[in-house]
Amino acid sequence: MDDLTETVRRERLVEINAQPGSREALEAAHGTVWTTHELRTEFEVIGFMAPVCVVRRRSDGRKGSVFFQHHPRFFFNFVPDGR
Repeated sequence: MDDLTETVRRERLVEINAQPGSREALEAAHGTVWTTHELRTEFEVIGFMAPVCVVRRRSDGRKGSVFFQHHPRFFFNFVPDGR
């Protein structure tokens, strides 16, 4: 089975992790930033394919996605599913 997102994900993965941002820099660029513990408190992780996680927000059940960088591990840029 072909993964139509593989090329884009690989490019974004390199971009995100080439110069990992501090929490403050990520917050300035993307708004709310979560550690792994904070993400699991606010969201249920449904699946992931680096550098993206599919999540469900616990407060309202809304599905969406977040990006993450590897080190330090921060999750950012929650985008609700448009469907």
